[in-house]
Amino acid sequence: MFRKIMVFCITLALVSGWAQGAFAQVENGKAAPDFTLADSNGNQVSLAQFKGKYVVLEWLNYDCPFVRKHYSSGNMQNLQRAYTQKGVIWLAVLLDPAGQAGKLYGAQTTPHMFVIDPRGILIYQGAIDDIRSPNPDDVAKAKNYVGAALDEAMSGKPVSVPATKSYGCSVKYQQ
Repeated sequence: MFRKIMVFCITLALVSGWAQGAFAQVENGKAAPDFTLADSNGNQVSLAQFKGKYVVLEWLNYDCPFVRKHYSSGNMQNLQRAYTQKGVIWLAVLLDPAGQAGKLYGAQTTPHMFVIDPRGILIYQGAIDDIRSPNPDDVAKAKNYVGAALDEAMSGKPVSVPATKSYGCSVKYQQ
């Protein structure tokens, strides 16, 4: 029995190490990795085409209860509307089955959020807010990290919380 447990633990350690190595470690204050993906209409969209603008990357899966929390409450749409009206580009990454962009960023959950400044520098990465729950009633009580990062950066201030641990459903990529 002990031998089976050891084999399982070693296998788990090897798999965990492999999985961690499969994701890039993007750093705040560094250039955001460029990528090109097809949008829902089949048009090619690259991050580089938005240089000079703030960009929000949102990893998305509508089947995830944590994503549904933000969409059923209107929270995500309100954020998108408010900031796109200020010139922010909001890219919801829905179609990335091979993980071309997701692995560059280390996107591991839905939602997993990234904010990039007009110079192409990553200024925030992590959770959308500070309440790790699928309950839509929690949105009103939560501190929204993405909104706070955009507000601070757009007013010329440093982002006070540049990274948090994302929460939600795990991102799955094709092998």
